[in-house]
Amino acid sequence: MIITRSPLRISLGGGGTDLPSYYSYHEGLVLAAAIDKYVYVTVNRPFNQEIILKYSKIERIHTLEEISHPIIRESIRTLNLDTPQIEITTLADIPSGTGLGSSGSFTTALLKALYSHYRRSIHTKELAEKACEIELEILKEPIGKQDQYIAAYGGITEFIFRENGKVEAIPLDISVETTLDLEDNLLLFYTGLSRSASSILQDQVNKSLLGDKEMEANLHLIKALGQKSKVALLQNDTCQFAEIMHEHWERKKIRSSGMSNSFINEAYEISRKNGALGGKIVGAGGGGFLMLYANDREKLRTAMGKLGLEEVRFNFDFEGTKVILS
Repeated sequence: MIITRSPLRISLGGGGTDLPSYYSYHEGLVLAAAIDKYVYVTVNRPFNQEIILKYSKIERIHTLEEISHPIIRESIRTLNLDTPQIEITTLADIPSGTGLGSSGSFTTALLKALYSHYRRSIHTKELAEKACEIELEILKEPIGKQDQYIAAYGGITEFIFRENGKVEAIPLDISVETTLDLEDNLLLFYTGLSRSASSILQDQVNKSLLGDKEMEANLHLIKALGQKSKVALLQNDTCQFAEIMHEHWERKKIRSSGMSNSFINEAYEISRKNGALGGKIVGAGGGGFLMLYANDREKLRTAMGKLGLEEVRFNFDFEGTKVILS
């Protein structure tokens, strides 16, 4: 049996510029951090000649074409197996649709498990590229590349998305003190709302491809704010980072009406009055987790608790996608 795990992520700046509809023309930049909340995949060889899949559904089939789960089907297909005899089970610390990049984490964990099961090696960069190929090119999902890359690499990382499709991963050289500050004072609260990232991001993709000047200007600004966030973190100025995150959220809401709603707006305004210097919805928007930088953690936790928002505490993950049992 092979067991792999892949970290979920939070985006620290530049989110949205990792979509091909933007970086193919202007080059994108994203700061992302892997966290110690994981997607797990187990791969085993069943006794009988069949394919057994256990996720939110259970599939027992005999051919690749019968597989309903698109990512599993296409991931297995990449290994060019004639007749796979395999059992795959997936688990996650946090449900999908909550803005923490679970699809990219699942894809990297699955590929790592499949390659390990069949005694094939796959390096970190190749793993991220293969996961992006499956989700963006084969399945045509209107999503970005940061999720697959930060899941594969781990850490707190700057990703530069070149116009030719190449990606550079640069570990952010921030101090231990700043890392601990972020782990202590960046708080995640679940809004209770889940959504499809694809449906929200499709609007951005459509506008970008049509040459919408407002969308283009917004993403240019988001990229510039990502650069400022990087400088603030390198200078150990987490308060400035929080203020930039606030501006990022205000600009992000303009991109699409689906980014926020009355409940999220109310929760954010209350957070700002109760110890939060800045924050934003993590991921595409519309639900999932509200990430807040706390000036007064206990006051903020009390206020969010009264709204019914559950906190998920985390530390950073610096290992990325890995085999934990073989």
